[in-house]
Amino acid sequence: MKIKGIVAASFAAYHKDGSLNKDLIPVLVDKLIADGVSGVYICGTNGEGPNLTVEERMAVAEAYVAAAAKRILVMVHVGHTSIEECKKLAKHAVSIGADAISAVAAFYFKPVSVQNLVDCMAGVASAAPELPFYYYHMPTLTGVGMDMVEFLRLGEKSIPNLAGIKYTASTLHEYQACLNFKNGRFEVLFGYDEMLLPALAVGAEGAIGSTYTFAAPVYLDIIKLYHAGKHNEARALQLKVVDFIRCIIKHPSIAAQRAIMHMLGMDMGSPRLPLTALTDEGYNQLKTDLEDIGFFELLKSYTH
Repeated sequence: MKIKGIVAASFAAYHKDGSLNKDLIPVLVDKLIADGVSGVYICGTNGEGPNLTVEERMAVAEAYVAAAAKRILVMVHVGHTSIEECKKLAKHAVSIGADAISAVAAFYFKPVSVQNLVDCMAGVASAAPELPFYYYHMPTLTGVGMDMVEFLRLGEKSIPNLAGIKYTASTLHEYQACLNFKNGRFEVLFGYDEMLLPALAVGAEGAIGSTYTFAAPVYLDIIKLYHAGKHNEARALQLKVVDFIRCIIKHPSIAAQRAIMHMLGMDMGSPRLPLTALTDEGYNQLKTDLEDIGFFELLKSYTH
């Protein structure tokens, strides 16, 4: 499997009572397919995987696989503080017909070396040997920041289904080194939306991001412009992305992005504690900031 283009890291959806809202999943999947994404990455950071029970995560995965119906890829995040729970989720992903699995490092008792991390991921990946496995590197949230080139070197030997890394870090020099390890032996999917263009410049072919859930056509245009050699136009459009992400990060990021989904007509509900929804004041300020930079007009310019 070779993942090119962009994969949307989709958000969890809840009813007013806090229970899962699976009815939104087919609607969201159809929207993302129309927007041109290559796949969805579910139950990760934006999907609030750590805030869901294992049973809920399985239910979400089943709903996404059914809704996607092989029209786009479904990558299931199976990371958990317990490797045994990871294995349950990985086996379930195989059983429902998911396309790939991925996992963050344990984030309570943390791996203490690259070899220790590889051993942990080998245990997770071994539960679903039929599926490509992508390590989810996100040191800002997990607190596990290790040499990813060394991870690939050691992982190649002990994780037979290691396909690559979901690389959510701003260290472009290491990202480039990972891309070029063993002449591009592994896929390294870039995870910082606000740095997509710089990632393309060092060789990125695939990316996974949260804001792709509501702004995929903008990013696809950046990719198109870059490959057409229209670098000035690509830079100008990437700057618009930077501008709206700067509006987002004035607030807790996931809450702000869920608010944007609501502004665009899709009520995802309130996130689960310890995450909280924006206050009315925060919501209105975000909307005003986005209006001031022409965010909604930008999205409308890509509607047909």
